[in-house]
Amino acid sequence: MSRYISVALQALVRSRFSNCCSYCQTDERLTAMRCEFEHIVPRSLGGETIFQNLCLACSCCNRLKGGRVEFVDPVSEEMVPVFHSQQQIWTKHFGWEQDGAIVVGKTAIGRATVAAFQMNREALVSMREMWVIFGKHPPEGSLK
Repeated sequence: MSRYISVALQALVRSRFSNCCSYCQTDERLTAMRCEFEHIVPRSLGGETIFQNLCLACSCCNRLKGGRVEFVDPVSEEMVPVFHSQQQIWTKHFGWEQDGAIVVGKTAIGRATVAAFQMNREALVSMREMWVIFGKHPPEGSLK
């Protein structure tokens, strides 16, 4: 299986996710750090390098996800699949509190993803609070 992602495919993925992490919605233009191309179903589990299996992820979300596809929902304490940003709609599983500073999980998948990816770690929440003040956060697509 190829790990190479063509320039054309990279452009499609970047366009699909508006240069934001498909999990925590951090806009790479606000952090001066490029999002990484992430295999939603990892290559180690048979995931292909195709548009339908690729997303953008900030380095923190990408590292915390690793090669896993399931996480524990902190409410039910059951294993649930990770949010699949190519097949699921972000706003069905997640929402914002404090005008966009805190990500909340609306479903078991959302709660498990928020917890596993530590989406509300103190430093990130502080940055989001500043971005909200300047009208740069949350991204428009995450408000639908």
